[in-house]
Formats: sequence, C-alpha cells, structure tokens
Amino acid sequence: MGVEDRGDAARRRDAAVLQAVRQGVVGAGRPVVGLLDVRGVREAARGLREAFARAGPGGARALHAFAVKAAPLVPVLRLLAGEGLGCEVASPGELALARAAGVAPGRIVLDSPAKTTAELREALALGIAVNADSREELARLDALVAAVPAPPDLPLGLRVNPQVGGGSIGAFSTATETSKFGVALRDPGARDWLVRAYAERPWLTAVHAHVGSQGCPLELMAEGVRRVHELAREIDAAAGGRRVRTLDIGGGLPVNFASDEVTPTHDAYARVLAAAVPGLFDGAYGLVTEFGRSLLAKSGMILARVEYAKSAGGRRIAVTHAGAQVAVRTVFTPHAWPLRVAAYDARGRPKTSPAVAQDVAGPCCFAGDLVAVDRLLPRLDAGDHVALLDTGAYYFSNHFAYNTLPRPGVYGYAVDEQDVEGQAVRFATVRPPQSLAELVAESGAAHAADLSALR
Repeated sequence: MGVEDRGDAARRRDAAVLQAVRQGVVGAGRPVVGLLDVRGVREAARGLREAFARAGPGGARALHAFAVKAAPLVPVLRLLAGEGLGCEVASPGELALARAAGVAPGRIVLDSPAKTTAELREALALGIAVNADSREELARLDALVAAVPAPPDLPLGLRVNPQVGGGSIGAFSTATETSKFGVALRDPGARDWLVRAYAERPWLTAVHAHVGSQGCPLELMAEGVRRVHELAREIDAAAGGRRVRTLDIGGGLPVNFASDEVTPTHDAYARVLAAAVPGLFDGAYGLVTEFGRSLLAKSGMILARVEYAKSAGGRRIAVTHAGAQVAVRTVFTPHAWPLRVAAYDARGRPKTSPAVAQDVAGPCCFAGDLVAVDRLLPRLDAGDHVALLDTGAYYFSNHFAYNTLPRPGVYGYAVDEQDVEGQAVRFATVRPPQSLAELVAESGAAHAADLSALR
C-alpha cells in the first residue's frame, strides 16, 4: 500500500468522521470512540501475504500469526482470520480471544516469558504451537512431553535471543545483550547447549526469534533472522538431517507516524530479508511471522469531542476526551510515540482555518495529560472534534483506567466506494462502550461490605 492508496484511506477517514457525528457514533453521550477502517485492515493483511509470496515458495506457505496484544478484540481477530491470518498469543486471555474468534488451534502460536505449567499443558492438548522462552521452560516441556504416549506432532520450539542490539526505543528492543526474552545465543556455552537441546529432543522442531518493533531498522531485524537461520542449519547438521522444520521470525515492523505514507512496507521487509538471508524463502523451512502494529495502526483513529477551549500563558488549550486513558504511550513517552492530530468541526467536517499553536489535552487529572503540545492546528473550539491518527494498534487495547474513565466503544467502518461524495458509511460494533454499571461492578461493588467486616 503506497501513498496513492493512503489518499483513498484519508478520504474514507474524513467520510467516517462526518458520518460518525451525523449518526451519533460520537456525541455528547459518547464523547470518545475508536474507529477502524475495515478496508484498510483487509488491504494490509493481503499486502503482507502477497509480499511474502513474491519472495519465494516458503513465503507463500508462511503462517502469518497476528500479534493479538496489538488489538485483543474478537471481531478484529475474526476479520483477520478471514484474510488468512492466524494468531500469536502471549497469555491465557489472548488464547481465549483467539479461540472465541474461531481461529483453529493449528494456526495459533503461544509465546510468553512466563507460561505456567497449566498453560503449557493446555497448549499441548489443543495442538497449539509453543515457543519455550528459557532453559527452565524447556525442562517443563520435557516433563509434559514425557507424560504423553507419543511426542506431539506440532511445532515446539525455543525462543533464541540473537543479541544483535537495540533500536531507538529501548523498551521495544528485544534482542539486546541482556534482554529478558529467549536464550541468549552469544552467551558462553549457549550455542553448544542449543545444538545439544535439539539433538536430544526429536520433538523440538522450531526456532523462534524476535528482534523488536517500533524503532528497530529493517536491517537489524534481518540480521536477527540471519543468525537464527544459521543456527537452524547448524542444528540440522549436528542431527545428521532435518531437525528444524519451522522458523518463527517474529514481527515488529515499524510504523511511520509522521504522515499517511506506509513505510516501511511488508514488501520492503521481505526484500531485505531475502537479501540478508539467502535461502530463507526457498521452502526448506516453514515460516511463521508475528506482525501486529504494521497491520492495524494506519487503519485506526481515536475520535473525541473538544469539551472546552481555553488559554494559559498565551497558548490555547483544547480540552478533549482523548488523553492518557486511550493514548498512554503518547502521553508518557511523547518523543517515542508522537501522534498526528486531525481537526474537525462540530459537524464532523475537516477544519481549514489558519493554524495556530495549541495544546491538545485529555480529561485526566494530571498536568502531563497532553497528546500534543504547541502543535500547529486549525483553531479548536468547544464542540469541535479531534482525531488521533494511526491508532489502530495498541491504542484500543492499552486502556489506562486513571480517574475511572470507561473504556470507549470501538467501531469498524466501511465506506461505499460508489458514492462519489464519500457520504455512505456503515458502522459495525467491535466493542461497546463500557458502562458506568460495569465500572462499578469491576471495582468490587459486590463486595462493598466485606472489607468493613474485618476486625
């Protein structure tokens, strides 16, 4: 998907905002919502599959397992499954969502640095692929595998930390020298231990690595894949034949938050991989990917009403209903997670008035609850709307419950492409807004008297 396609997406976005206001999807009673462009999601999923298919026969057969943490919403997982994607899960909750979406066990991969024995046992019983994160977890798998009549015929593997270094965001760099994830490949004795571990376990047939996500350049990610591909070949040679059948190369493609352009693309990454790891796509190994943000970010926005407009110290402040509770990463680490803000008027039309410097503030009761500071935007007034762009991944899922603010509703939208004015928009509920009754129940209302009864 390139610049021209994103122009289409921007027109759909404007149409969706207009109709969200007209149809009451956003309004005084629900002043903040998440909106997801269904066509954009479908195109991103197809673009991923086609990019890897062009790279070679191994890419054409790859299992693209969507990272559920990026959007733990059952309708989204079902939509992606319809586009040929599986699920990568990292908790019992994410596994339950994938199963509720109808994703077949054989298209689910379980990754987590802290799996319990019960989680591992359930995965083996269901036929879900597992990547063990440590030597200790492999020992648990040893015991579980020994307890069944025959070794499970599913990809069981080890996560390897290729120790290639970090990107520009340390918290999202998972292949540093001291990362908490995986078996550190370059630590003393680790490589020999890994080769022996596979040689001693015929059922251990997969190798997993994940270098990081936002802030990690493609070349760094490809170098991590190159190192585990090299390790797989070494394991096979030591075993005297094919022992590794699957390479799980993770995901984490960075997203451009500066404009509507999609860069880097999955196609660009596939080309970098093919150049850095000759033979990766030749079909010798089955491939698994775990992309999340790059599939959804560009297709989502958070739309919020401006409740008040004021000024302080000579600068205008638009007080909105979208702050840390829906954009926690942006509020607390704005330099790592900047967001574009689009301005719309009270009727949902793009504002075209001259830009003035202003802050866009959220509803939370702390001074740092700002999603944009000193940003040049058309003057925002009470009743207008702001859209936080590129928020289709993580921003719908990482709700921050400060001030007991309810989780907003999330809605998918589809624009009738035959309508030349782009006015015909249909909405579908992805997640209904959280009610105050649900908030009260979640906060222990059923046990209101229990604490006071203790003496």
